[in-house]
Amino acid sequence: MTPATSVASVAPARLLSQTAGAFEVSFTPDKTRVRHMRTITSAFLRKWDVGGSPAEHIVLAVSELVTNAVQHGYGLLGLRVRYAACELRIEVSDGNPKPAELRCADEDDESGRGMFIVAFFSTDWGVSEDGTTTWAAFRAPTGGA
Repeated sequence: MTPATSVASVAPARLLSQTAGAFEVSFTPDKTRVRHMRTITSAFLRKWDVGGSPAEHIVLAVSELVTNAVQHGYGLLGLRVRYAACELRIEVSDGNPKPAELRCADEDDESGRGMFIVAFFSTDWGVSEDGTTTWAAFRAPTGGA
């Protein structure tokens, strides 16, 4: 599956832009979009020759950030992934000005651990000043896009 066919298979998700080392997708806040965004991201990571544990951690972070956006966001959501030199950056926009934050989940809680997972695997993470975009940065193998 190529990145283009990955995007084509998830209508109404819409590829907004694509360059050698970046893509951006707009999508509806539907829980099925989490799987679609993982699939699209995985396809681009293969295209950029990012594999193994780094790719698994990046896709896991996409899953967690998109899940948060679907659960707490407003209107159309967005995923942007940029890969330059040895850093890959994920940004998920959800229209909700309440920023993502680390929470303490109880042992029996079914949710509340996503941002801990993102923080653990990423080299850095944060939230835009307006609170609507959560991002995470990862070290990725050199020689990418």
